[in-house]
Amino acid sequence: MKKVILLAGICLLISHIAMSQVKPFRFGLKLAPNAAWVSPDSESYEKDGAAPGFSWGFISDFTITENYFVGTGFNVNYLNGKLQYPHKMDIIEDEDTTTYTGTLKRKYNFRYIELPLTLKMKTNKFNTTQFYGQIGFSLGFKVKSKAQDDFSYKDEDGNYMSETSEGDISHEVTLLKGALVLGGGLEYYIDESTSILVGITFSNGLSNVLKGTNTVDPSIEQKASLSYIELSLGVIF
Repeated sequence: MKKVILLAGICLLISHIAMSQVKPFRFGLKLAPNAAWVSPDSESYEKDGAAPGFSWGFISDFTITENYFVGTGFNVNYLNGKLQYPHKMDIIEDEDTTTYTGTLKRKYNFRYIELPLTLKMKTNKFNTTQFYGQIGFSLGFKVKSKAQDDFSYKDEDGNYMSETSEGDISHEVTLLKGALVLGGGLEYYIDESTSILVGITFSNGLSNVLKGTNTVDPSIEQKASLSYIELSLGVIF
């Protein structure tokens, strides 16, 4: 009996989609400049502003009813953010190595493959324009992580000094990143099935993206979330 009810429900959904003349699924491409920031959750760690980045990827809408869709896709995100915090570093001076304590300003360069899953709600068409809103979650998989560091300190004579460096920090970044996704925008139809998409998406980081401990105080674990806002420009068929 349960199988009969389930089959009947699927048939009704398919027939509703067919009668509404809405395509069961649509696919497209997008480019999106973004601004990202790292929000620390560790003592003595401070946010040091947002940094620009971009993403590109594939978008897809799977029809539930005429105005409700499951939005998903595949994004490659280049996200940047900045933190500053107490740090300890070995400095080589005249073939001798001295350990100094100072402040590290770090710019993070993250790269993720991100898989969003959202509920997408659309209005009826106004001539050739249709507005939408969406809410859901995304899961990001780390591909690469680098950092640009500016370490400032006082030398033994009391002079302010600085050292800059950059390199791979994948060992300090977690593999997965979870986020809440909120967005909205519009689609402008250039024919019956092809539309140009313009939208704004806010990704609010829910999980910790850092690993390891502070070099000055090893009892402080590095914890921070990564969030961003992007302007999506795409075409969907």
